[in-house]
Amino acid sequence: QVQLVESGGGLVQAGGSLRLSCAASISIFSFSGMGWYRQAPGKQRELVAAIPSGGSTNYADSVKGRFTISRDNAKNTVYLQMNSLKPEDTGVYYCNGGVYTTASRRDYWGQGTQVTVSS
Repeated sequence: QVQLVESGGGLVQAGGSLRLSCAASISIFSFSGMGWYRQAPGKQRELVAAIPSGGSTNYADSVKGRFTISRDNAKNTVYLQMNSLKPEDTGVYYCNGGVYTTASRRDYWGQGTQVTVSS
C-alpha cells in the first residue's frame, strides 16, 4: 500500500511562515515526481510546486520566490517551506506522488492539510 501523510498546516497571519511535510510509506524514488497542490472552496485544485526525481523544481507563478519544495530521501519525506504568506494562499494543501509512463499515469494523494492565512 502507498500512503502519503501531510502535516504542518495551521493558522498564520499574513507575512508569516509554515513548513508542510509529506511522509511517504515507500521510497520517494518510487515516484516519477512529487508535488504539492492546493484547493480553495469552490475552486479547482492547482499545482503549487513540483519536484521530479531527476529534474528541476517547478513553481506556480503566484508562489515563486516565496515557496520552496525540497526532499529528504532518507526520511522519504517531501517538504514545502512557505514564507511571506498571503491570504490568497489559504486552502487545503495536498501532497501528490505520480507514476508516469508513456501510455499512462497514476497519482497518489494525501488527505490534505489546511492552511489559513489571516489578513
